[in-house]
Amino acid sequence: MSVAPFMPGHEIAAAVRNGSLTAEAVVTDCLARIETLDPTLNAYTDVTAGRALEQARGIDLARRKGEPLGPLAGVPFAAKNLFDIEGLSTRAGSKINRELPPATRDALLVERLSAAGAILVGGLNMGEYAYDFTGENAHDGACCNPHDPARMAGGSSSGCGSATAAGLAPVSLGSDTNGSIRVPSSFCGVFGLKPTYGRLPRTRSFPFCDSLDHLGPFARNALDLALAYDALQGFDAHDPACAPRQAEPVTTTLFKGVAGLRIAVAGGYFSTDDMPEAAAAVSAVARALDAQRFIKIEGAAVARAAAFLITNAESSAFHLGRLRMRADDFDADTRDRLLAGAMLPAAWYLKAQQARRWFHDTMLRVFESVDLIIAPSTPCAAPLIGQKTMELRGETVAVRPNLGLFTQPISCIGLPVAAVPFFGGGALPIGVQLIAPPWREDICLRAAHALEQAGVVEARPPG
Repeated sequence: MSVAPFMPGHEIAAAVRNGSLTAEAVVTDCLARIETLDPTLNAYTDVTAGRALEQARGIDLARRKGEPLGPLAGVPFAAKNLFDIEGLSTRAGSKINRELPPATRDALLVERLSAAGAILVGGLNMGEYAYDFTGENAHDGACCNPHDPARMAGGSSSGCGSATAAGLAPVSLGSDTNGSIRVPSSFCGVFGLKPTYGRLPRTRSFPFCDSLDHLGPFARNALDLALAYDALQGFDAHDPACAPRQAEPVTTTLFKGVAGLRIAVAGGYFSTDDMPEAAAAVSAVARALDAQRFIKIEGAAVARAAAFLITNAESSAFHLGRLRMRADDFDADTRDRLLAGAMLPAAWYLKAQQARRWFHDTMLRVFESVDLIIAPSTPCAAPLIGQKTMELRGETVAVRPNLGLFTQPISCIGLPVAAVPFFGGGALPIGVQLIAPPWREDICLRAAHALEQAGVVEARPPG
């Protein structure tokens, strides 16, 4: 049995467990693809080939001895370079951080995927300090979209979207503060999961904005996404935001489908008028899920404004020492946003938190009558690398901040979201958000799997 470039992770793991594939062969093939394709895509900043091959041989030896193997046995994965990786400096997309001593231990979520048998093959490119929607890193270079290398991969988890879409890792680990899982998933055409805030511990990862930071997986299909999420789950007291409340494995409910779920389409602020790509995607998903109800979500624009202010204030406070000592070593765009945040009046931050709480309570009332909400992930498919403006709702607006138009209000209150890829008739994908009440990642993933089984969404190979 040979390793197909886009073989699903769960099929790789099954083949490794039954001996029809060796983990070493899987990793060798993955490393060869990285060597061939990554010079064009620039998704990886570090490749951990020696470590990966050593772990693969260990898995193969364990199988020969008859020892049980994990649910992700032999599946390559990569991690956004804000996750600690033993032996590497945790650069978080920055110039300054690469001077840090190498990490002495992996991030907890990297450890958990490894314990499930997945094999780390490297660290991934990202926007500087995760403050980015485009994937254009001033220090490591722009990460390119596998469906058209002239276009953005999206940020800040740009390497995750690009590598997963291109078959350079069936699973990857990213972060999402204002949309950094869902925007790359949309642009690169893969599945992504932003869990409920506090669901997955952020232990030994580099922070951006503590009260908004989420970590989560990317994959090329819903089952791989669910398997990765189950492997990542579990409370950890080292992250004060991590909630003791944990869920049953979602893979046990993934195949239940969506019968009986009350599903609605987000209107109002989330309207896709004059956004033909996003409109087609939302319409197709709504038809497939038989969502005939539209709901106007009050306060989404206020929540997005609050997210901007909270992000600015918390991230600038965290980076204040670096700004004072090494301002010239920041990407100019990142530096200017952080400097602006440092000058925000405290009263504005407090008002933003009040608005956030109000919107949270508003959405909980919405979920009294709805189980799942469909909304666009991005207002458009991937723009060109270097593009600064775009037309949006009859106006010319800046690209970078407006790629998070539909993701920021949801991040602000920590709701779980599965991002699913839609291609329609074009070569470029665009994503749709499946939004559930707090702690109901299972609903998001059930809907994602049902859509995939119906052939409505898919992670289509580039080219």
